[in-house]
Amino acid sequence: MNEDLMQKIMGEVMKKMADAPEVQKQEVQEEKCESKEEAKVPCTANFTGCGLTEFVGTAIGSTIGLVIANLDAGIHEALKIDPKYRSIGIIGDRTGAGPQIFAADEAVKATNSEIVLIELPRDTEGGAGHGSLIIFGAEDVSDARRAVEVTLKELDRTFGDVYGTSAGHLEFQYTARASYALNKAFGAPIGKSFGITVGAPAAIGVLLADTAVKAANVDVVGVSTPGNGGTSFSNEVILTFSGDSGAVRQAIIAAREVGLKVLKTLDGTEPTSTTVPYI
Repeated sequence: MNEDLMQKIMGEVMKKMADAPEVQKQEVQEEKCESKEEAKVPCTANFTGCGLTEFVGTAIGSTIGLVIANLDAGIHEALKIDPKYRSIGIIGDRTGAGPQIFAADEAVKATNSEIVLIELPRDTEGGAGHGSLIIFGAEDVSDARRAVEVTLKELDRTFGDVYGTSAGHLEFQYTARASYALNKAFGAPIGKSFGITVGAPAAIGVLLADTAVKAANVDVVGVSTPGNGGTSFSNEVILTFSGDSGAVRQAIIAAREVGLKVLKTLDGTEPTSTTVPYI
């Protein structure tokens, strides 16, 4: 009887040991990717490896995160990266740009890294907007990797106020305290509340910009149009602005209300949030 009991106990122990790697993997994933309860949005960032040490993960918007521990000297010089940044983290995507840049801004706040490059390629997988290329510089590869991880985690939140139909898209972003990513990409005043409105086709973007500025006492930082160098010739208009936190949010909310009504008229489709609205 005791021997049977012992065999049963050993069987349970062996089963738990076999399941341990999967449990550990799940715990790591949960650590890197905030829970739905904490973030209030489902986390879709995927940190499952592909066998390469340079790979960090993927996320919404056809976004990929990579890290290079020791960038080649020739590439380093060609990209005009400060020599002190031996390691770089890389974010690339085909849809978004705004969500990735606002997410990268949070990464800069949370890590010992800096933004060394932000570019907006004409893409959106055939749509009216941009993809993006974002490069973090860090003296230690662990900081570069962490910056990429934070960015990927943030994307489900920053895609919350992105609305799209087959006819166009709207995007609204807000931060209570702009940091160096937003400063580099949009000229945002560091430390101040900052927001953007984006409308495509570009005509909608002009209406959103006017609506936002009339709705609240905000300071216009810039207006990017298809031909003035701010949008890589994409069919959209981007308004960037700063001010008091309440005023920036009020401007965004007013523009969003108008934008949702106007975009629907193009093909009759109700624009819906990509994830969960956060503004």
